[in-house]
Amino acid sequence: MNILSLFVVVPVLMILFLFLSKSMKQIRTVMITGASALLILATLLTVLFFQERAGGNTAEMLFVSSTVWYAPLNICYTVGVDGISVAMLCLSAIIVFTGVFSSWNMNMAKEYFLWYCLLSVGVFGFFISIDLFTMFLFYEVALIPMYLLIGLWGTGRKEYSAMKLTLMLMGGSAFLMVGIIGIYYLSGHTTMNLVEIAKLHIPIEAQRWLFPVTFLGFGVLGALFPFHTWSPDGHASAPTAVSMLHAGVLMKLGGYGCFRVAMYLMPEAAQELGWIFLILTGISVVYGAFSAVVQTDLKYINAYSSVSHCGLVLFAILMMNQTAMTGAIMQMLSHGLMTALFFSLIGLIYGRTHTRDIREMGGLMKIMPFASVCYVIAGLASLGLPGLSGFVAEMTIFVGSFQHTDTFHRVLTIAACCSIVITAVYILRTVGKILYGPVQDQHHIGLSDASWFEKVSVVCLIVAIAFMGLYPSGASNIIWDSLSPIISKFALL
Repeated sequence: MNILSLFVVVPVLMILFLFLSKSMKQIRTVMITGASALLILATLLTVLFFQERAGGNTAEMLFVSSTVWYAPLNICYTVGVDGISVAMLCLSAIIVFTGVFSSWNMNMAKEYFLWYCLLSVGVFGFFISIDLFTMFLFYEVALIPMYLLIGLWGTGRKEYSAMKLTLMLMGGSAFLMVGIIGIYYLSGHTTMNLVEIAKLHIPIEAQRWLFPVTFLGFGVLGALFPFHTWSPDGHASAPTAVSMLHAGVLMKLGGYGCFRVAMYLMPEAAQELGWIFLILTGISVVYGAFSAVVQTDLKYINAYSSVSHCGLVLFAILMMNQTAMTGAIMQMLSHGLMTALFFSLIGLIYGRTHTRDIREMGGLMKIMPFASVCYVIAGLASLGLPGLSGFVAEMTIFVGSFQHTDTFHRVLTIAACCSIVITAVYILRTVGKILYGPVQDQHHIGLSDASWFEKVSVVCLIVAIAFMGLYPSGASNIIWDSLSPIISKFALL
């Protein structure tokens, strides 16, 4: 069996074993074993990928395997990875692993983890697919469980949030379906393989409507302004591990899809129409940061922060040069790790204080020192402190964006840079409110600090954030060469 297919097979096996599990101990054993297997698989794949490249294999996609599903429409189960896909698989494996520990005491654990595993199937399947139909299929598999995970295990206005999220993302899926069918037929209806379609030429007249439809379809999941409104409500109502997977990985499907499908297959239209989406993503970056400043709910603060950071991913992709696009992928990794850390800690704090309102908390540094120090680290990563992942990702984006010498790109880049200052405002404000000062509620004085399973989740994420910040070339090396086939398309225009 192809090693890539194991990323889908393992979560499916986890689902089967969960059905057979009778006790909480068995459920936890299945989840820890499966999540650990996925983490080991991601590590092994990374090693094998580097070995293949070092051995002189220059193929655009490695470990390619294809099986015909439906011959009349050339639909195949085709998998393959480049460095970008490998990086996304590693991120997904880390988030799934840490999410298991953050869900240690979940009610209706068996049913919860069944949907959690199905969500994982969709995420991993999406990142290994290079067939348009297969990619779309896994995309839908990843979206469907979100409705039940939020609607059943969420908090607050969970039914409203679940419905809003589902309807808006399904609306984006409708655009995607139109785009995929259009790409297939207007490229000659001979293949749905992304790499093979890229070698063909879609007429510019077709690209002019296929590009915005496809970019918008994926952009909805990437929190593109003004279609971002599902994200804050969805984050705020989702249970902790679902918020981690939602913001840490699921939103990355949007940026990855814009990059892999819209930009790669329709470069001429991207050059011609990209400025429209560049303005929208620039608004996302600044608007998301300003919105986070005025929030008082911890989850809403992090949700609007995610709108800003994910907007920065799409912003960098649209710059269409190798440095900025490298920064975009690194930002996906960095934001995935630090937002998962944020949501893990917010779940930890909420589980003890039973509030997410920063006005009702204070002095937590004395009460929960471990969780508080970790929250400060997450905040420093978010505002771009050197030595942590946020700094390398954002600086790479801004350096790449400044390579454009025209006024339009420079003004937008400066506006995006200002988001760093705004981020510092809401991060430092939140840290000051909840961690320092007098205790607002005397019932909080006797609260316990993080449990061992919560510490496992948090420490793993901090180690990954620090590793990426201190050794950024590890991430950039695996990404840089994989961008060449895409960048070359823009260079020829």
